[in-house]
Formats: sequence, C-alpha cells, structure tokens
Amino acid sequence: MDEVFLSHNNIVSSYGFNSISAIEQIGNEVSGLELINDQNILPKPFYSSKINRNRLEERFQKLNPQENYTTLEKILICSLSDTLQSSNIELTDRVGLIISTTKGNIDVLEKNSGFSEERAYLAVLGKKVKSFFGFKNDAIVLSNACVSGVLAVAVAKRFIKQSKYDHVFVAAGDLVTQFILSGFQAFQALSDEPCRPYCKTRSGINIGEVGASVLVTNNPNNLIEESVSLIGEASCNDANHISGPSRTGEGLYQSVTSALKQAKLSASTIDYISAHGTATLFNDEMEAIAFNRANLKDTPLNSLKGYFGHTLGASGLLETIIGMHSLQHNTLFASKGFKELGVSEPLNIIEKTTTKKITTFLKTASGFGGCNTAAIFQKV
Repeated sequence: MDEVFLSHNNIVSSYGFNSISAIEQIGNEVSGLELINDQNILPKPFYSSKINRNRLEERFQKLNPQENYTTLEKILICSLSDTLQSSNIELTDRVGLIISTTKGNIDVLEKNSGFSEERAYLAVLGKKVKSFFGFKNDAIVLSNACVSGVLAVAVAKRFIKQSKYDHVFVAAGDLVTQFILSGFQAFQALSDEPCRPYCKTRSGINIGEVGASVLVTNNPNNLIEESVSLIGEASCNDANHISGPSRTGEGLYQSVTSALKQAKLSASTIDYISAHGTATLFNDEMEAIAFNRANLKDTPLNSLKGYFGHTLGASGLLETIIGMHSLQHNTLFASKGFKELGVSEPLNIIEKTTTKKITTFLKTASGFGGCNTAAIFQKV
C-alpha cells in the first residue's frame, strides 16, 4: 500500500461525454468556449463552455433514473457511471466517495426550478449521488472554493494511506448559473472575449461547466494506460483576502514546496506545470511570483482555461485528468489564447502543442479565501 494511483476517469464537458473526446479537441487546440447570448442568465453576451442539455438528458435517461434529479446531479452521475463501470469495483464498505464542488445545486434557488430550497444543501447532493449508485459509505462533499477538485484527490490519497478505504471515487462538478456569473461580473472579472491566461492583453475570466470523475486506488492491478501515481500533495491557506490572492504568492509557494518535499523531488525534476491560470490580473501575477520563488520559472506551463473556461470546484480534477493523458501521450498541450507574457516574473508558457517525453507533472490550484493546493503526479 505504498503507492496511491489515479486510474479510470471520465470527463463530461462541452466536448462530449468522455475523456477522449476532450483530449482530442485539446490536442488540436480547439476551444470549447462559445459566445452565449442568454439574457435570463446575464444581460449581455458572454463566453462560456456549457454541456449540451439535450444530449445530457439522453445520456441520463439511459441510466434509468427512478426520480427527478437536478442538472448538476445528472452531470455527476453520468460522469461517475462510466468511471464505475470501467473500474469494475464492487461497492463495499472499503470504497469511498468524495464529491467536489464550489456551489453545488445553486441553480435550484432560481425561480421555477422545480426543486425545494433544501436541494441546494451540499449534504443533500451527496446523499443523492450516493443513493443512485448504492455506495455503502456516506459521500464526503468537499467544497473549498476553486481548489476543491485537486484537494479532493489529495484527501482521497490520505484516506487510503490511513487505511480508511482501499478505493475512493472522486466526482467533481459545477454549473454556469446566473448566481455565479453575476458574482464575477460584480468583481468586474468577466471577459467579453475568450480568456487568455498570463497574456498581456487578457481581459478577465470565462466561466465554464464540467463533470469529471476518477478512481483513486491502492490496487496496482486496476490501472489503465493513463494511470499515474500521486507522489506528493499539500495545501496551504494564506488567508490574504476573501477574494484576492496573496501578493507574494505565499500560500501557493508553500503548497508547491511542501508537495515537492513529500515527493522527495527537486523543482528541476518537474516536467511541466498544469497551473490554475484564470486570466485575471491578480491570480496570474500571484502564480508567476510563486513559481519563480519555487525555482519553476523555466518549467513548461499551461492553463486549460482557454478550452473550458474556469469550471470552479471541478477545474482541479478536470485538469488533473487531462494531465494524466498528457503524460500518457508525451504531449504538452498549448495554453490557448496566449500571445505575449503579461506578468512581472518570467514563465515558460507552452505556446504550441508539442511532443516531449514527460514523466512527472505538477498540478496547482488557488481560490477565494486564500486557499492553495499543489499535487505531483508521476507516470506509472
């Protein structure tokens, strides 16, 4: 039980209903963002990646639901269903479930949602997903702003290391809703064009939605081609501000250096960084400072927000899964939209999708309230 692995996985996104469809489009540098004009959500057009509702309903009905489910519950269940089926793991009391989200079923609070307000409670979300599949243990709902997805993987690893579980399924999801968009609009952070992380001409964030799931396991016999080992992880809260990141990158720096220490690696051994990269001025600048402090300024780096937008609590898991496939294919995916560096410290932004032998990557995430998480993955 020395190693903990990430194995079977699934992505439900604007690209389709499996990980492969997303990887193919990213490999071709095709963005999943589109201009959406829906005044019921936002008074002016906005760029976003959204899951096709008609296709979602078709996929979900094939699972023979016995009651009504919210949109987010359908997305999580569709993603997790494929991951569970491919893993062929029996749901005993040695199997855990973690659900990662920032706002959960926030859309049920809108008018005429058809659901009671209690459905917005995160605990209810956990119970609905648990009961659909018949997990023996209660779902743990992890909601820590935008680090939730990658932090959930780290927590799953810790449960396995502590012999609480042998396997943990992690499912993550968030929606594009009026509540989310109006919040970022109030910050004047929404961009009216496709986002360009770390770029000098960036103008803000795009919000996206996705469902993602992965098996975290101690069983080396239940691995697939893109499986990786989670060899180091750490989380640190710098408590700088309710929404603004540390100006010195302290929390992210501490997370990265602690993860490296746990993995027993130096910065020079990291083949690439899957960074948070929201395309906001403060976030991108903070990351540049933190990565330079950690001696990672020359390490190839990308942000995937130009493909999916910022998918909030699902982003860390989504981008981890893409990192798994990146290692499998020995491919560094381009940071879409980037043209010219727009931060004060040097970064080695991946401008074009290229083939390179890679074995290790660092995934980072940062979020509101000063939370920061870093995780290091290695090819099996």
